[in-house]
Amino acid sequence: MGVDYYKTLQVDKNAKDDDLKKAYRKLAMKWHPDKNPNNKKEAEAKFKQISEAYDVLSDPRKRAVYDQYGEEGLKGQFPPPPGSAAAAGGFPGFSDGSGYTSFRFNPRSADDIFSEFFGFSSPFGMGIGDMGARAGGPSAAFGRGGMFGEDIFSQLRAGAGGGGEGSTVPRKAAAIERTLHCSLEDLYRGTTKKMKISRDVIDTSGRPTTVEEILTIEIKPGWKKGTKITYLEKGNEQRGVIPPDVVFIVDEKPHSVFKRDGNDLIVTQKISLVEALTGYTAQITTLDGRNLTIPINSVIGPSYEEVVKGEGMPIPKEPSRRGNLRIKFNIKFPSRLTSDQKTGIRRLLTT
Repeated sequence: MGVDYYKTLQVDKNAKDDDLKKAYRKLAMKWHPDKNPNNKKEAEAKFKQISEAYDVLSDPRKRAVYDQYGEEGLKGQFPPPPGSAAAAGGFPGFSDGSGYTSFRFNPRSADDIFSEFFGFSSPFGMGIGDMGARAGGPSAAFGRGGMFGEDIFSQLRAGAGGGGEGSTVPRKAAAIERTLHCSLEDLYRGTTKKMKISRDVIDTSGRPTTVEEILTIEIKPGWKKGTKITYLEKGNEQRGVIPPDVVFIVDEKPHSVFKRDGNDLIVTQKISLVEALTGYTAQITTLDGRNLTIPINSVIGPSYEEVVKGEGMPIPKEPSRRGNLRIKFNIKFPSRLTSDQKTGIRRLLTT
């Protein structure tokens, strides 16, 4: 019966050009021999079949012949029957001068098809070599060590870059970094931010087109300044270049009340000297809106800190735990004292 090219590409008979390109892109990358070093013979055969199917179905003349006469007719294994459209001159191809119109199928190498489609000979770091049209067929290009040596992927993993003259190693573009401004409340409670990006992508015809995309970023409670959120290969696409990653870097906005020190929160209260000496009750509204009342009965000196355990920032790796709230004090001293006040204070402090 011959090969069913539609089945080979996994498309239906009404497939449009875009459908064919999507199918070929997917299957060619899956069955590329360089990607299947442990199953190379089967991969070579599949890759060649996929390439031939795409070559035929993406060419209107070849596809028309194939649809009417199948693989055998396409490859000239039998002539069109007398009285058919082909014999009457309706068969696309060339005339031999006798009024009879025939068609000659010239298969292209899988390597040429792949290179033309992707813009480089191999996505895996090396040139493919021709798949049968040159250098003695697939085994010459891929088998018995071939032009790649024994293990192309070990070279790539080792960072050798590999390849001889003319080889192409797709490089990855430098990451694009953007600052993600977050309030201390955002980092305390966690939140969701949506970032709109615009980037160039290569469509199925190989042309760049601009698309917009919304990235949803989940800010986890307790994240710190400098935390990086990476979206792999979300930068502009270019032929022969792996798209860059887009990296958002958390930056903490200054807060009017609290300062952060690791997992702790620091708040400074202004108090009078009398309060420092006789006792003070701190009233603090937390980042999640709760009101804390903290009585302090100790004498408060300039370096004194009141520590409230578990009222600091969440600890990302241990969600049930939090840092501490540290209360510091700015003691307001009187600008002057009368003689009687000085005498009274001296008497109180020396008894």
